Amino acid sequence: MNALLKSDLFRRFISIIILIIIWGLFSHIINDKIILPSPSDVSESIKYHASEDLFGHVYITLSRVFAAFFLAMIIGSAIGIVMGRKKKLDDYFDGWLILALNVPALVTIILCFIWFGLNEVAAILAVAINKIPTVTVILREGTKAIDEKLVDVGKLYNKSRFEILRDILVPQLFPYFISAARSGLALIWKIVLVVELLGRSNGVGFKINEFFSMFDTTSILAYTLVFVLIIMSIEWFLVKPVENKLTDWRL
Repeated sequence: MNALLKSDLFRRFISIIILIIIWGLFSHIINDKIILPSPSDVSESIKYHASEDLFGHVYITLSRVFAAFFLAMIIGSAIGIVMGRKKKLDDYFDGWLILALNVPALVTIILCFIWFGLNEVAAILAVAINKIPTVTVILREGTKAIDEKLVDVGKLYNKSRFEILRDILVPQLFPYFISAARSGLALIWKIVLVVELLGRSNGVGFKINEFFSMFDTTSILAYTLVFVLIIMSIEWFLVKPVENKLTDWRL
């Protein structure tokens, strides 16, 4: 029993219960569904929309999130590792990277829709472009922090560049990959909702915009809560266990 009370999972559960209680109290005090519907109102809304099209739109949004996520991780990681290993390239393109980091997401989204049209490719590309610079920075700094003595040992044993990358560089970069993945999920799903709001006819962002036009705060919170819970579940039950497994060698 004491072990349960001290566990991280129990503390998280209690924290969520406290948040729901505070939410319910404020909702009762305000007493206006447009401003802040109660937890029970949102729960009923989730049940209603679940019987309609909620999970269909959630699936579409998740598909866009993961497509943009993997695209950003692959491209950003490759660029980051190269910049971290090649100082001259880092010097040349550091300014480009700083510029890319400071371009507002909204600008990138609008430009992609203008250049490529209101289609799925433009939507996913707009999201990925916003995340690639962040992944690049994280992996570049991680690559710079690599123990060069291990690389030298690999060269001493006539390891090929691919073998050095696979056996020496990538294992040391696992924590940075995980960091980029975590921040990526947190950022990408928010940008996807903006993309859907501006230029798609389905998805969670599209539905939230639809509910906004009707001042339906309850449905907005219902869709948002379901989607956030799914993202949190991915973090807790997929990303975290993978992180623990991949970093066991460091213990």
